[in-house]
Amino acid sequence: MCQDRHVNEPKPQKPAPDECCGGGSCCPCVWDEYREKLRQWQLKNELKQNN
Repeated sequence: MCQDRHVNEPKPQKPAPDECCGGGSCCPCVWDEYREKLRQWQLKNELKQNN
C-alpha cells in the first residue's frame, strides 16, 4: 500500500528567540525559512482536506 510520507508531518515550529540575530542581514533569515515551511505545510493540509 502506498502512503503519503507527509500525512503526519508536524506543523513547523517558530524559530526560538535566540535563533534570530535581529539584524536583518542573514540570507535567508530563520523567519524566512519558517514562513516558507509554514506555507508549504498549509498548502499540503489544504490539499489533503480537499481530497
